[in-house]
Amino acid sequence: MHIENNLSKKIITWYDNNKRTLPWRVPYNSHQKLYYRLLSEFMLQQTQVKTVIPYFARFTKEIKTLKKLSTTSERKILKLWEGLGYYRRAKNLIKTAKIIVEEKKSILPKNLIDIKKFPGIGDYTGNALLALIYNQPRLALDGNVKRVFSRILNKHEKQLNFDKIIEKNKKKLFYSKRNADFVEAMMEFGALICKPKEPFCGTCPINKICKFYKSSKNIKLTKTIKTNKKSYNIFCYLNKKKQIGLTKKNNLGFLRECSLPIMKEKSNKHKFKSWNFLCNYKNSISNKKLDIDLYYKFSNKIPKDLNWYSLHNNKEFIPTFTKKIFKQVENLY
Repeated sequence: MHIENNLSKKIITWYDNNKRTLPWRVPYNSHQKLYYRLLSEFMLQQTQVKTVIPYFARFTKEIKTLKKLSTTSERKILKLWEGLGYYRRAKNLIKTAKIIVEEKKSILPKNLIDIKKFPGIGDYTGNALLALIYNQPRLALDGNVKRVFSRILNKHEKQLNFDKIIEKNKKKLFYSKRNADFVEAMMEFGALICKPKEPFCGTCPINKICKFYKSSKNIKLTKTIKTNKKSYNIFCYLNKKKQIGLTKKNNLGFLRECSLPIMKEKSNKHKFKSWNFLCNYKNSISNKKLDIDLYYKFSNKIPKDLNWYSLHNNKEFIPTFTKKIFKQVENLY
């Protein structure tokens, strides 16, 4: 589908005048560029910019270089990542850093096929890094960028093949030497101007070439995020030493590899004769709303799959979700 010639110029001009100051946006020739961009792209996967900023600042203050990252223990990385969620990203970041430093001599490959071999890097992150690190003519197709194209063409995202659109209009989109700026400008523009709800169409610098703005039958582009409601029973083994029994052996995909007490979906099959009811509370993880009944028992012995863990031990990585359980049971002591 046809894209107007001056789209890139208008978007980059807007970006020059309105871009946010973000800590990972370092000069093109900065020696920290690869490290900062790699770290920020992993952190920004499924997470908003405003959430990432303080984590990025704390992380880079503690771990200053890519080489240092490649030799830092997973325990320390997870501790710095604590609260950011989606912890598999942190583990993939460590693996990728090691490969780049140890096998690639701290140089990122320059083609998408090779870069996608790294843990945690797919089409989106790969294209973003190649554009940002090497100024290649690429776009990272996140929700913001897809929304901009969808509105320009006034088509639903499902109707569009974005890769074909970019390839067909490549000479128009990447005519300048500012490909790295353009990939960021498109994401920034979608986040700040061409927003999912209440976009600033009236003051938009590209509204004259936008079919969505011109059309009297503007398509609805906002997506309704389905909220999953789940109910769980959590069973906590406690002892007099202020310890709680935790395990990583659970079948909960959204809390995979996290240290938890015994956690099961509510049903009539569970027997509660030996358990004491503590409280009911609500929690949210991503798009899941959780209704939780918390049970406990004091015991010197726990099942083999569980290990004792101090309620006040801050040296180990513990997910935020588990810490909230800690707060509930601490009142028992």
